[in-house]
Amino acid sequence: MTKEEAIARLEDKNTPLEEVETIFESFSDDMQVVGQVAMNLSLRTSIYEPEKSAHPIMTELLVRLSAVEDMGSRWAVAKNPHTPVEILTDLAKDEINLVRALVATNPNTPPSVLQNLFGDEKIVRDGLSGNPATPAKLLKILADDSDKMVRMRVAENPSTPEETLEKMTNDTDTNVAKAAEVNLAKRRESA
Repeated sequence: MTKEEAIARLEDKNTPLEEVETIFESFSDDMQVVGQVAMNLSLRTSIYEPEKSAHPIMTELLVRLSAVEDMGSRWAVAKNPHTPVEILTDLAKDEINLVRALVATNPNTPPSVLQNLFGDEKIVRDGLSGNPATPAKLLKILADDSDKMVRMRVAENPSTPEETLEKMTNDTDTNVAKAAEVNLAKRRESA
């Protein structure tokens, strides 16, 4: 298989994982192909298909991709909902802030790691605001952030405590206030 054929196969999220693994093995020194392997795994677990469960081959590839030099591969691993906790914990210390920010958005990142990321730079803290696994005490602090997009994500977060949402209904930004009202209304309907 040529490099071009391999990339074409990787662009299809329905390519069998066994074939993806074979391509990874064959082209492990080619960062363009390695990056496409990471993107293939990312496509398989997009927000449109969160119910797809992890496959052992996917998990093994995520572990191997987390150790490559290519930032794009680590980026794709950091945001993948099937990335093992120990890999997310390691990637939370990555030198690239975007990788750490994506770890902060991953709902499988342990609360203790999210707590540590709270002290990181702004882009990383921003990632915490929409993560349903972010501890309530951090969401409460982020609800007062100066950035309205951070407050918006907190207002939309299904884990934001009701008392915090109540306070946010009086936010200076009408869109944030409305998002908090909608989140509260959804909760009250389902209760």
